[in-house]
Amino acid sequence: MKRLNKKAVLVSLCAGLAAQTLVACSNQPGANSNTERTLRIATSMGYGPNDEWFRQRFTELFEFANPNVKIEIIPTMDERYYYGYGRRNTDEKPQDPMEKLKELMQGDNPPDIAMVSFDELDSLIAENLLTQLDPMIQKDKFDTSDIVPAVIDGLKQKGDGKLYALAPTFSASALIYNKQMFDEAGVEYPKDKMTWDEIFDLARRVSKGEGENRKYGFGFSTYSGNDLFYAAQTYSEPLQLRMFDDKAEKMTVDTDQWENVWKTILQLKTEKIVPEPIDYEKLRQSMESDDFNPFQHNDFMMGRVAMAPIHFSGLSEIINANKNADNIPGYTAIDWDVVTMPVHQEYPNIGGSMYMDGIMGINSRAQNPEDAWNFIKFINGEDWARLKSSSEHNLVARKKYIKNMKDGVEFHVDAFTTLIPAPSVYDAQLYREKEGLYQVYDLGRQAFEEAEQNKMTVREALKKWQTDGDALLQQLKENPNGSVEQDGGAVVMPAG
Repeated sequence: MKRLNKKAVLVSLCAGLAAQTLVACSNQPGANSNTERTLRIATSMGYGPNDEWFRQRFTELFEFANPNVKIEIIPTMDERYYYGYGRRNTDEKPQDPMEKLKELMQGDNPPDIAMVSFDELDSLIAENLLTQLDPMIQKDKFDTSDIVPAVIDGLKQKGDGKLYALAPTFSASALIYNKQMFDEAGVEYPKDKMTWDEIFDLARRVSKGEGENRKYGFGFSTYSGNDLFYAAQTYSEPLQLRMFDDKAEKMTVDTDQWENVWKTILQLKTEKIVPEPIDYEKLRQSMESDDFNPFQHNDFMMGRVAMAPIHFSGLSEIINANKNADNIPGYTAIDWDVVTMPVHQEYPNIGGSMYMDGIMGINSRAQNPEDAWNFIKFINGEDWARLKSSSEHNLVARKKYIKNMKDGVEFHVDAFTTLIPAPSVYDAQLYREKEGLYQVYDLGRQAFEEAEQNKMTVREALKKWQTDGDALLQQLKENPNGSVEQDGGAVVMPAG
């Protein structure tokens, strides 16, 4: 019955398209052929071979328009494999999903399409495993001018100016703010492209009160906790500050830039501009009460912070809560809007983060390259974007179908598309090659907490991170798959 309902939905969707759309769906090269063909999609993203979520999101509309093409999903992530989280319930090391993907792409029965994360795309391009898409785009006059610049430019950046993959949807971050809190403080609302210093100045003017009733001007997350070490990474990422060099052999944190970043973040805590970490014991007790507010852990939704970064997908929670405010104990509907993430003065067009979903390229050894290109063209085309623009929890990459309204609520949607996302300094390949590299981050957290507790100066803490990190990186260089000695004891390093 579930399958029949899904088909009925597909029929309804396609029937609702304009006549020219249906023609476009059916007039693809080879689409009218009676020959049954298989299109094989390999992915390192954790989807299963019969994954209904994957098919619902990416393939079912194409399959409906191309009934002779059967799509086969080939996952390469072992269920025991968790990036950065170690092996579960086994001492056997599962195969790296990217390495398995590369083997499949060069094997006897290679997949036609590879679907990977943004951070994994580099290595496929570097090893010539993907076909350049530009010639096919030019030949078919496939219009990419309407694709959000941050998406298309980000993908081109991976290919040194050339396109090897496309992504139909994305989720970017923006700065959400509580209008009432600004109005009560008599402070003007934030604007697009304000610098971090300007935003922090606004936050100082909005912050007021004492103790449990204090209102904070800024939070680095809508959720309680405000991990300040994580906040330092959010603030520093657009500055392209790295923890270590590109070979992960030498730390790079004992610098004036890192010192300025940490001092800036810690000053916000000193001035009580950002909230204190959540009291988990108090939260646990409130969860047991009859009038528990399910958003108690959300500083923004509870009116404790005036501004915070939020991803597009996070708006639904606030919109739904506002619609049901009368039925939620202790919750008051929020009058909100969004502006772009803050920027650094030296990088006025870079800010925030972006997650591209459905990044797919054609295997250079594809057995069915024609259907592979038709599929990628289809899910990145206007018809697909028009159909998905209302149902996607992410934004579609086609600007024309990005709406300034979600679930009936209008907002400044350009805040999510105006800035170029900060280039990632995360090297997925290094973290796969050197197990335990994540421990560098843990060492940084330890050093930061010592500075936060005034046990040492910021620069002393950074020097400690540099020294301890260098020792860790040296051990990883000598034994990338073993264990490291830390604080006098052996620490088994997690996989990933």
